[in-house]
Amino acid sequence: MKKSLVVCFAAMLVLALQGTAQEKKGRTEREGAAGRGYIPPHGPPAMRQEQHGAPQNRSLQDHEGHPNAPHVHPNGQWVGHDSGRNDARYHMDRPWEHGHFAGGIGRQHVFRIEGGGRDRFWFGGGVFSVAPADYGYVSDWLWGSDSVVLYDDPDHDGWYLAYNPRLGTYVHVLYLGPR
Repeated sequence: MKKSLVVCFAAMLVLALQGTAQEKKGRTEREGAAGRGYIPPHGPPAMRQEQHGAPQNRSLQDHEGHPNAPHVHPNGQWVGHDSGRNDARYHMDRPWEHGHFAGGIGRQHVFRIEGGGRDRFWFGGGVFSVAPADYGYVSDWLWGSDSVVLYDDPDHDGWYLAYNPRLGTYVHVLYLGPR
């Protein structure tokens, strides 16, 4: 009798925990959770309509608990990548002046930031700099330990998008050449 009560209680506990996990997973998918180790399968699509820069002082926190920074939802939506090719903040007179990063682009290439700061940091044998327009979005990046994944920026020649899986946020970065 005692053994069957223990088995029954254990079974009920397993079912209760499973239901809680499924409810949390469903809520997370609906809300489009940012961060938590998610790595997008690909970068953002190119903008179809020409824009003239992003509105100033706009909030990027599209759901409760999301960062007020450019971020990616698990459904592949790149929040904040909507200013188009005419965004003066990311214009370069000489795109790719220092060449292209040859260390790998996309989700299969996860690098650990090895040091530096927003003006100059390095990983994978390359040196990078965050776009001045994106400085405010990297205050919580860990420059000696965070992981980063690079994606091509389809709208802004010369820039890459550096995605931080820990935070779920991304910024525009310039490749400065090999380390």
